[in-house]
Amino acid sequence: MLGGIRIIEFEALGPAPFAGMLLADLGAEVIVVHRKSGGENPAKQSRSLLDRGKRSIALDLKSPDDLHSARALIRSADGMTEGLRPGVMERLGLGPEVAHRLNPRLVYGRMTGWGQSGPRAQQAGHDLTYLALSGALFYASQDSPPFPPPTMLGDIGAGAMYLAVGMLAGLMNAQKTGAGTVVDAAIVDGASHMMALLLSMGPHFDIGARGRSLLDGPHWSRCYACADGRHVAVQCLEPQFHALFLETLGLSDDPAFARPYDPETWPGATQALTAHFASQPAAHWAALFEGSDACVAPVLTPDEARRDPHIAARGIWGADGGPAPAPRFDTFAVPPHPPPARGQDGAAILSELHDKGLL
Repeated sequence: MLGGIRIIEFEALGPAPFAGMLLADLGAEVIVVHRKSGGENPAKQSRSLLDRGKRSIALDLKSPDDLHSARALIRSADGMTEGLRPGVMERLGLGPEVAHRLNPRLVYGRMTGWGQSGPRAQQAGHDLTYLALSGALFYASQDSPPFPPPTMLGDIGAGAMYLAVGMLAGLMNAQKTGAGTVVDAAIVDGASHMMALLLSMGPHFDIGARGRSLLDGPHWSRCYACADGRHVAVQCLEPQFHALFLETLGLSDDPAFARPYDPETWPGATQALTAHFASQPAAHWAALFEGSDACVAPVLTPDEARRDPHIAARGIWGADGGPAPAPRFDTFAVPPHPPPARGQDGAAILSELHDKGLL
């Protein structure tokens, strides 16, 4: 889908390379500029799943010759991404002003936790830090310390996905106008933005108190422990699904569940369901709700999920252990090639730049 689009990705951690992988999965040519040395960290020397579908060149951006090569790459590109603290790329001589002098059509993507401006812009942080300050973490659990799925909500949902969407919007605009732009993708911005759906429920539910909003408080929107210590997830929000849920459990006539949208009834209903689900192992409940629209599912480990019939039928996990590209299209897609070794494509990339007169 993005064939003919070239993205230059400067090596970073977490959400920035994930966004690059997503763009590569969609067909863009993504060239990742790795550091010439991975330093003391062995993980940085090994191939990363997040580099799949990309080409690699290793450069020392403090070297005049390698800096010249990096600028040539920028001149050849439609977009570039970086995930360093604000000001680092400017000090390297590769900030937006320089990049746009080299290539006015360039879409310059910047991935940070706090954004390019504001009192915390230079402050360190991680996934939970940004979620906490944005207010999103407040709803991560009903009655235990908040804890979201690691990296998924902040780094990926609020970070990488917003960077990728911003890059796509910038690329579309550049095609129409010939003008590049800077994409300031901050995890704290994305996390706040993603709360819009929950906040839209505010007139009907108390979104200012944990366990009182529509999605973090009801008995029908939480996980329950089973007799074997495993868990099932329940989220039968709509009335027809809630009715089917109760019918399947044989609880349709239980007065504890008569007013499912009244927050005052949620604690008692939750207590009743806690005891009910604790009476049988997770496999029992999974079998009971199999094929049902009651919106109940067992909480699987990643290995178990790979073996789930639906997951397997869609081919979501490849033989290499990585997830298949998403979303899917009705046109033929070429599977991404394996992650390259650090600097693997350097000679070929420099030769191409030379042939184009950029070096």
